[in-house]
Amino acid sequence: MRAQLPVADAGGTVRIGEAPEPVPADDEALVAVEAYSVNRGETFQLDGRLDRRWPGWRPGKDVAGTVVRAAADGTGPAAGTRVVAHPPAYGWAERVAVPAHSLAPLPDGVDAVTAAALPLAGITALRLLRAAGPVAGRRVLLTGASGGVGHYVTELAASSGAEVTAVSATRERGARLLELGAEAVVTSPQDAEGPYDVVLESVGGDSLPAALARLAPGGLLVWFGQASRTPVTLDFFDFFGGPAQARIAHFDYTRADTTYASELATLVRLVAGGRLHPEIGSVRDWARTGDTVADIRARRVRGNAVLTASPATSLTIAGEVVTV
Repeated sequence: MRAQLPVADAGGTVRIGEAPEPVPADDEALVAVEAYSVNRGETFQLDGRLDRRWPGWRPGKDVAGTVVRAAADGTGPAAGTRVVAHPPAYGWAERVAVPAHSLAPLPDGVDAVTAAALPLAGITALRLLRAAGPVAGRRVLLTGASGGVGHYVTELAASSGAEVTAVSATRERGARLLELGAEAVVTSPQDAEGPYDVVLESVGGDSLPAALARLAPGGLLVWFGQASRTPVTLDFFDFFGGPAQARIAHFDYTRADTTYASELATLVRLVAGGRLHPEIGSVRDWARTGDTVADIRARRVRGNAVLTASPATSLTIAGEVVTV
């Protein structure tokens, strides 16, 4: 089958080539991919700044498509079901094997492009807000708000009754965050008027200590990323003049007591009900994936970037003809 293959020694890009057909485990469904999105973390993996985890790695954690073969153990959606999925990798391809606990059915009103923008950013936003605790009536500062996670967190937190201040470097992106419910948008944490009950920090470098200084005494800072790729330096004694007894919590979106399937079902329900609006800044044919990766690295995409594929109407797997 065709897939996007990492290109060695070419600046961390990809090209379309031939890859082995997926061989699903008993608890995995085979999905024909219609659309997938590109996450910033995957661009870091492509250029070697993050561990790729296993030999033969190919990118692809956010996909939408149709189940062409249900999981052999009887779990998950049946063949022919339109789904959104969050496989661990390999999704930038014509087909991908996905654990049944990592996909959810799509209603007719949610298209593949919209669904492909949901998984990683949406799951992160849901779990991040749970880690923050109840936010109704609380002041929340969100750094790195211009990306997909930031848009989802802003809308979800605001609709839950939080007073959200979003940090965005550009006026255009800030305007969209105001539309999604942010009370205020600033260009840096230094410009934010604290104190805040909760800080959600994803930039690192100078951003984290500046955001921490605006935390209320006893408040919570949830550290969920380091997009700047710059390490953080903190001074213990700064706490005495500011957020005394404040807490800093490390966040890993993969650690939770819920499945990806349940989180995806929640996101789909919110989108179908008009309560969540994915911000899709780029939609291109999958032949333009390399260009999209470059645009994300250069921060030229607001929200999510989605690529579309055109799966064949039928294919042969292990000698069996399967209709897509």
